[in-house]
Amino acid sequence: MHYDVIMAGFGGQGIMLIGNLLAYAAIREDKNVTYLPSYGVEMRGGTANCSVVIDERDIGSPVVGRPWSLLIMNRPSLIKFEPRMKPGGVLILNSTLVPVSESKRDDIDLVPLPLNQLAQDELGNDRLANMVALGAYVKKTGVVSVQAVKDALEDALNPKYHKMIPQNQEAIELGAGSV
Repeated sequence: MHYDVIMAGFGGQGIMLIGNLLAYAAIREDKNVTYLPSYGVEMRGGTANCSVVIDERDIGSPVVGRPWSLLIMNRPSLIKFEPRMKPGGVLILNSTLVPVSESKRDDIDLVPLPLNQLAQDELGNDRLANMVALGAYVKKTGVVSVQAVKDALEDALNPKYHKMIPQNQEAIELGAGSV
């Protein structure tokens, strides 16, 4: 099965990290994968996005023009990417920062979750909203297993942050349990 996703939000929300983490999880499951970060002039507070393509077969291009799925953490990203989605796709939307009414599509599977609020209320740290989002995404789509994502934290995180793996795993589980 072919999966592609664009993940987008403000710089500093950990978008590149969760894209990279999803790619490592796919590798752990022996799938073909491409990961394409978009850095541009982004910095903390600016916009950031990346695309991940996962397939059992060879992948022709890492570029995702019309994504099947989106993981959206802020309003500017919804405005930019939602119109490009394929009908029938899955949109994980951070409803803490983006009102559900902002979505203009009725031909997609919209999954609004208060990601920042969940991370703060359940884990005491809203900076884990990205991991909550990724957990929800992989559970909803089945692109990779939740366990593969949790295991791939060792690959994606710098060793100096490995002490935070348990907290990130808890956030991934929280997201998976929210859909």
